[in-house]
Amino acid sequence: MLGMSLAAFTNFHVLLSLVGIVAGLIAAFAMLNAKLPPKLTGLFLLTTALTDITGFMFPMPFDPAFVVGIIDLAAIAIACMALYGGRLKGASRWLYVVSALFALYLNCFVLVVQSFQKVAFLHQFAPTGKEPAFAAVQGVLLVLFIGLGVAALRRFRPLATAAPA
Repeated sequence: MLGMSLAAFTNFHVLLSLVGIVAGLIAAFAMLNAKLPPKLTGLFLLTTALTDITGFMFPMPFDPAFVVGIIDLAAIAIACMALYGGRLKGASRWLYVVSALFALYLNCFVLVVQSFQKVAFLHQFAPTGKEPAFAAVQGVLLVLFIGLGVAALRRFRPLATAAPA
């Protein structure tokens, strides 16, 4: 895959995902101050899209992870259209906030799933992903993102409505 071994490709995919999550979280919290950090926002959107695209390249059958990737890629496309096409004017502002935060939530959701599957300390609490500990963490994540989304919708009104360069 892209001339890499499966292990190297997996590491590349994980790196893209983590960079996207960190950049997305910083950009999301900037929204609470009506800020749009152009380079960080672009990095978030690009690395999140690349995470989805590289996820489709793994030699796996079509499964729920593919569905999440398709939904996430659609959310990123909407965010890009609202930001770069709609320039955050009118409905584009809330479309951007909702789609960008939804895409970020999906990536954090997958991070939690992968963490419970791959990190031994967490895996002991939810070996099948159906245990109360796993559900509790995912529930807290969902509540946090709903709160962040409501706050961002109320506060994100950037002074300059031009899309980042």
